[in-house]
Amino acid sequence: MLFTPIKPMLLHMGNNNEIDDDPSWIYDIKWDGWRILLHKQGERIEAFTRHGNNVTAKFPELQGVGRSIQSHSAIIDCEGVVLRNGISVFDDFAYRGRLANPSKIEQATLSHPATFVAFDLLATDKPHTNKPLVERKEILSSMVEPSNSLLITPSVAGNGNNIFQLTKDKGMEGIVGKRSNSTYKTNHRSHDWLKYKHFKITEAFILGYKENPFTMLVGKRLNNGKYKPLANVEFGFKPEEKTAFREIAKQQIVTKVTRYDVVGT
Repeated sequence: MLFTPIKPMLLHMGNNNEIDDDPSWIYDIKWDGWRILLHKQGERIEAFTRHGNNVTAKFPELQGVGRSIQSHSAIIDCEGVVLRNGISVFDDFAYRGRLANPSKIEQATLSHPATFVAFDLLATDKPHTNKPLVERKEILSSMVEPSNSLLITPSVAGNGNNIFQLTKDKGMEGIVGKRSNSTYKTNHRSHDWLKYKHFKITEAFILGYKENPFTMLVGKRLNNGKYKPLANVEFGFKPEEKTAFREIAKQQIVTKVTRYDVVGT
C-alpha cells in the first residue's frame, strides 16, 4: 500500500434535519480543502490526492509533517487546508495546488501555509482498515505530535447537533458523522460516513461539466468580463435534470475557450 495511489473511503450526504446525537456516532469538523493521503516510511513522506495524483513537490511543509508522525511507517487520511484564523479557506489551498514553479511554491509556504488535518489511519507497520474507527482514531492520536503542519481533527461522540451549530456560528463548512464501529473501506462510498454541510445561496454561471460522476463547475463573472470558478457541484441533480442538461449542452455549450477566459485566485 505504501507510496501507491489509494482511493479513499467516501461519504454520503446526510440530512441536516436528521443529525443523530447517538454516542455510537463520532462527529468531526468538515474542513474545506483537498482530500490527501499521507504516506510515510522512515524519512520519506509523500502526499497523494483522492484521485491518485502525487502532489508531494507542491508542499515543502511535508517535511515538518514527517517529523510530527511518531511512527516509522504510516498511511494517514487527512484534509489539506490553508487556515485563516482557524477557518479553512478552500481557494487558498486550491491556489497551492495549482503552483508548479519551485520559487513560487517556496513563497507560498509563507503567504499560504499548508496544514494537513488528520482524521483517520489506514496503516502503520501493519494494516488497520479492519479495526473500528474508534480504535483507528486512538492509534492515530498516540502517534502524532501536533505541529503547525499536522493536526488531528477534533472529534466528539454524539452531540452532533451542538457541533453542527458551532461550525455554523464560526462560518465553517459543516461536520462529518461516522459510526464509531465503522471499518475503512477503500474506494467505497459508505452510509456509515455522512457529511452535513451549511449551504449558502449565490448566483453562479455554469462554466463546464464532466461525467463519471456528473459534476458541474460553477463560477461568478468578474467586472473585467472573466470568470472565477467557485465550486464543483456533484450532488442535488435529479436524473431527468441531468438528461435535460445533456440535451441542451449538445446544442449550446461552448467547447473552445481561450486559457484566459477563466481566472483563479
